[in-house]
Amino acid sequence: MLLNNCDEVGWWLRRQETVDFVKKYHRNPNYLQSVELEIDKLRVSTDLNEVMEACDIFILAVPSAFIFATFDGKEIKGIKDKIGFSAIKGIVPEYHSIPARFIHKQFNIPYENIGLISGPCHAEEVALERLSYLTVACQDQEKAAYLADKLSCRYIHTTTSEDIFGTELSAVLKNVYSIASGICHGLGYGDNFQAVLISNALQEIEAFVDTVNPIHRDVKSSAYLGDLLVTAYSQFSRNRTFGSMIGKGYSVRSAQVEMKMIAEGYYAVNSIHEMNKKFKVNMPICEAVYRILYESISPVVEMKILSNNIT
Repeated sequence: MLLNNCDEVGWWLRRQETVDFVKKYHRNPNYLQSVELEIDKLRVSTDLNEVMEACDIFILAVPSAFIFATFDGKEIKGIKDKIGFSAIKGIVPEYHSIPARFIHKQFNIPYENIGLISGPCHAEEVALERLSYLTVACQDQEKAAYLADKLSCRYIHTTTSEDIFGTELSAVLKNVYSIASGICHGLGYGDNFQAVLISNALQEIEAFVDTVNPIHRDVKSSAYLGDLLVTAYSQFSRNRTFGSMIGKGYSVRSAQVEMKMIAEGYYAVNSIHEMNKKFKVNMPICEAVYRILYESISPVVEMKILSNNIT
């Protein structure tokens, strides 16, 4: 959560022991432990209202599978007057909705005060100060430009977009296709098939987002295609790793336990499957992943069928 003029950052954490560790050792004990935090610029607390009261802009970075439980029943004073950005790349499963819609419905914040931070970008490479790119989307371009400027630095380049719905749906779908890429890798498919798989995945993304939110957009730009590529191919991709484990014979549960991290695509594919009952977009890759994960169809069988249905 960003505080006034972004000179100080308020950071809400759920566990007091994590707050104590961050304050004492200037590191997050759970994620990217090698990164030293500038504690003099952080206001770390388990009191959500304390952090929210002081901020003008807040950023949600809670995994989508837990965002409803995190905020259900909580009264957050003044949040409807704030500007909210989502850094979540998933679907809120309780509503089968993108985080922007959840923020709008849950906190009564108008869409012009809601935005999205998208990639292509992996946190691990940001931590290593490798050149990374962010897309900041908001219907109000002044707000998008403001946050983009604050996030920009020597190794982070930013761009802006008005397409919060298309960008967010694309960010959700790329996790599903990353799982598909991982499954194929785990099964031993090579680069040639992966290229066909991902090119067809982009076509599915374009068809779905254009049906759900029919506005002009270029899905070949980095916010769409770039984010898909980095998630489908990167060694840092949790969804690709999860899919690779499924392809190698892990059960869904055993893969989740061993990873110890959230693969957003697992929850997303179920919600996209439910959403698509209304829109009826032809999405064979997405449906193949759904059947493997939720109907326990053999990855070998499903991917063999899929390989004969895409070109």
